[in-house]
Amino acid sequence: MDIPQKAQEMLQAQPLCDHCLGRQFALLGYGLSDKKRGETLKLLLTMKNHQTALSGSDEGFSNLRLLASNGSFGMAAEILKNMRKRARKEKECYLCQGVFKSVDSLAEYALEALEDYEFATFLVGIELPISVEEREDEFKARFEVAHGESMRNEFSREIGKKIVVLSGKPADYKKPDVVALIKPFTGEVVIQANPLYIRGKYKKLVRGIPQSKWFCKRCQGKGCPNCGGTGKMYQESVEEIIAGPLLEQTGGEDVAFHAAGREDVDARMLGTGRPFIIEVKKPRKRVIDLDALTKTINEQAKDKVEILGARFASKEDVKRLKRGEGSSKMYKVFIDFDREVSDEELATITETLTKASIRQQTPLRVLHRRADLVREKYIYETHLKRLAPNRAEMKIRCQGGLYIKELISGDEGRTVPSVASIINTKAKPVDLDVLNVIMEEF
Repeated sequence: MDIPQKAQEMLQAQPLCDHCLGRQFALLGYGLSDKKRGETLKLLLTMKNHQTALSGSDEGFSNLRLLASNGSFGMAAEILKNMRKRARKEKECYLCQGVFKSVDSLAEYALEALEDYEFATFLVGIELPISVEEREDEFKARFEVAHGESMRNEFSREIGKKIVVLSGKPADYKKPDVVALIKPFTGEVVIQANPLYIRGKYKKLVRGIPQSKWFCKRCQGKGCPNCGGTGKMYQESVEEIIAGPLLEQTGGEDVAFHAAGREDVDARMLGTGRPFIIEVKKPRKRVIDLDALTKTINEQAKDKVEILGARFASKEDVKRLKRGEGSSKMYKVFIDFDREVSDEELATITETLTKASIRQQTPLRVLHRRADLVREKYIYETHLKRLAPNRAEMKIRCQGGLYIKELISGDEGRTVPSVASIINTKAKPVDLDVLNVIMEEF
């Protein structure tokens, strides 16, 4: 392939700016911009045709006129003027329609849009009209372009370079804080702020608070007499208690709450707390004082919810957290029997439920929202202490995902073995507490 010859054929077919001509050869050479490639090709063609014109050839003059009009190349027009030949009027680029002249302005528009956001890194995204992309695809197919790049890539790179200079902040192609989505042909800029992740552990010190927002079953959050117009079954949740101050400080639009499992509404989460990550969506501020945030949350939720060890996290941490949902957990629960139980029976329960595999069919109370499956979970150790003739305290360390209430009651035979089935009597769980969630990574 003769590169200058192909470039001239392209210019003969359509007017092309330096960017759009050079982009067809973007993968050739190193350390050059597409604009510089286009200028260089036009310079070579101008020199070649100047030489031909000086020998008196009409072809040389014709090609110089082509470069002056379809190439908008000032040197070719100047040569024609010096040789007392008329140059044709410059034409608008067929591919970009002159929009590459607006790269500086587009970068400035993007910076103005970014002023409302705190960010350390950014990325430029480009959205082009379908007609523009189709036009370039047809052009490339016609000239069998094998070493070019897309207009989208060039706009992204060139505008990104300008923003780096103007803002002093680097582009990040993998994990940017914000993405400036630019539509060069309309001048529109849309900022997409990537989520901010904060991790820690929470303790729930009282019963009656769900982990996450619980929408009213009847109205699905719209508000009705059943929920007092709130749209919620419970007026607050661990998620909302943590999210309130966090949204206020970051200016985010919403949150997603991720945790290593969940406790029942009527259970407390004690000990060292349950690992969680809260994902703030579209935050405007990313630099926040986590110690001050922790203090604010704990003061507002005093004696109800407490968070510990808050620090910044990442999307990868969410994946690790989810993988750890099955980590072992420790529980404490009181058991009320419907009759007096002997020490021997308590010992039998302890022995049977230590180093034991439990088969649980999805409990009846959650069957409306969980698939009806049989799951096998492991109990590492169990300890029982008598509190009254028909009451005992049980502490248990087991694999995550084991339903403790059903382990005690048997859930109409859906959990085997169970405390109730071991000594053949009814057993009722009372005041369940989670004492520890054991996760090495968190």
